[in-house]
Amino acid sequence: MNNTLSGKVALITGGSRGLGAATAAALAAQGADVAISYVASADKAAAVVAKLQKSGVRAAAFQADQGDPAAPMRLIQQVVDRYGQLDILVNNAAVAWQGHKIDDPAIDNAAMDRQWAINTHGVIATLRAAVKVLPEGGRIISVGSGLGTRVAFAGTTDYAANKAAIVAYSRGAARDLGARKITVNVVQAGVMDTDMAANSQGKLPPGLLETFAIPRYATLEEVTATIVFLAGPEAGFITGSVIEVNGGFTA
Repeated sequence: MNNTLSGKVALITGGSRGLGAATAAALAAQGADVAISYVASADKAAAVVAKLQKSGVRAAAFQADQGDPAAPMRLIQQVVDRYGQLDILVNNAAVAWQGHKIDDPAIDNAAMDRQWAINTHGVIATLRAAVKVLPEGGRIISVGSGLGTRVAFAGTTDYAANKAAIVAYSRGAARDLGARKITVNVVQAGVMDTDMAANSQGKLPPGLLETFAIPRYATLEEVTATIVFLAGPEAGFITGSVIEVNGGFTA
């Protein structure tokens, strides 16, 4: 364990699996105490917490449905009640419902509305709640998608717009919070070998990897390394930025 984040408390939303769990482990490896949120995977969340605690940091999991407008404020308060502080917020929780064009009769508009509630409104509400308690020099990192910059194929309109909205909101928040030295950035991850990617198989277009300058999926380690850097002391002058970790998809 290194100690670059010793004394800090980090919250990772959607931290029970995939990139969220990997980010929790990476931040803990730098000495941060960690809180994660989850919707329904209580057993997976408990397993992540147990592993983090074995590494020597404090860890806890909190159930929170990011699509519930009341959940973010409650979640932030629970973290502060448990740890007494919050220094780093990683907005990771999201869903990816793709595969239907907006004029497709089979599109599930209720699901698209739910996606907006989770991916956009929930992220914004969590950010708003966190800034009430973050100290000077706090960190906010949201996980975006290259689709927020480049919509390279059909059937992903709502998801792409969800992610584009977070970029604009983060840039505005960076301006608003700069006087407090709170940095706000977005990491636009490429397709990764996670549960979300597995659930999208068959909906992603053939030849997708050919749109990448480096034709492969991103690794969790590549994305978490960027998040950890932005959370750390050496990134204090990086804010309002969009960091692309997607193999040149947006180049």
